[in-house]
Amino acid sequence: MVKRRALITGITGQDGSYLAEFLLSKGYEVIGMVRRTSTVNFARIQHIQDQVALVSGDLLDQGSLISTLREAHPQEIYNLAAQSFVPTSWKQPVFTGDVTGLGVTRMLEAIRAVDPDIRFYQASSSEMFGKVREVPQTEQTPFYPRSPYGIAKVYGHWITVNYRESYDLFACSGILFNHESPRRGLEFVTRKITHHVARISLGLAERVALGNLDAKRDWGYAGDYVRAMWLMLQQDQPDDYVVGTGTTHSVQELCEVAFSAVGLNWRDHVIQDPRFMRPAEVDLLVSDPKKAQTVLGWTPDVDFKSLIEMMVSADIKQLQDEHQLHPRTGE
Repeated sequence: MVKRRALITGITGQDGSYLAEFLLSKGYEVIGMVRRTSTVNFARIQHIQDQVALVSGDLLDQGSLISTLREAHPQEIYNLAAQSFVPTSWKQPVFTGDVTGLGVTRMLEAIRAVDPDIRFYQASSSEMFGKVREVPQTEQTPFYPRSPYGIAKVYGHWITVNYRESYDLFACSGILFNHESPRRGLEFVTRKITHHVARISLGLAERVALGNLDAKRDWGYAGDYVRAMWLMLQQDQPDDYVVGTGTTHSVQELCEVAFSAVGLNWRDHVIQDPRFMRPAEVDLLVSDPKKAQTVLGWTPDVDFKSLIEMMVSADIKQLQDEHQLHPRTGE
């Protein structure tokens, strides 16, 4: 039996590493596209690096994408690469638009030029809903993005729909709500909190400075969400799907769960800092994942509390290994 071959852009990121693991477990040949830079971090895929093939390519360079597809011959492409940190998108709006938005067009054009039968997955985002028009958000909810990142993702989403309808490509968008894990970058608020909780519990810090504690998100586990990506490309017809837990929690609730995991009171250690407030805040995001549940048969396995406790535990272990320390607890 010939192995299916999948190309993952952004394989060194959180989602890319979990997706690569998942596809390998399904018997796929996995190819990861990475930018040729001096700062590529392979830590998230170090444990599977000998099982995947890495090729050089760049969403800013049309020619490199065409060459990559001709060499790799994938049947499936998962486009996870992006400038994906929302605060950075205000500081680098043009770069964000070029990679996160136009980069999708370049990949779709490469598919048209090399092999229109390739099945394509585009990583869309709940940040596209922004200033939400309805609660919860479905596949039909109008977009109102509130950041250059969200705006770029809207472009990437609609160009995927347009190429599907214009050129009959098997192109899907997964509108994924926030999904986290121990592999999340330290700049993201979930990991920032769990990492600081671990540091505080080990006596390495006393405080964590955060922005808006009232902002609410639909947080799930990244390992669950990559399964939904794969399921989309296994259907008879391409379509778009909202993927989330259908529940919402505030940043304050996240703090409560994280600090409780180590027996501490979050109020003793959290301070609000205006520097971490967004210029335009997204206050409430919560998914309606019924379509993904009904059509794909997808449901998440890890709940919010278990996710945060998993992340705290992983951060404590990492810091213990680095510093040979033991957690402290509250009264």
